[in-house]
Amino acid sequence: MLEKEEHLFERLARERNITVEEMRAIISARIEKGWNDPDLEKRAQWRKIPCAGDIPTPDEWLQYCLKQLKEEGREDLL
Repeated sequence: MLEKEEHLFERLARERNITVEEMRAIISARIEKGWNDPDLEKRAQWRKIPCAGDIPTPDEWLQYCLKQLKEEGREDLL
């Protein structure tokens, strides 16, 4: 699964003409924004993402998204 994660982050970075590290920082900022969203329903959705630390990493977020797509039968989007 790590191969797909790296591939996606590299692709997103390339499409935006930025580094992978910058792409990860953008994703991290979005995760943090969602994690602390004032809307309790939105925050609850973000809090469903399993994480080893206090907040999901970009890798943990991506693993969760991939799992959700597979569970919903939306593997065609991968």
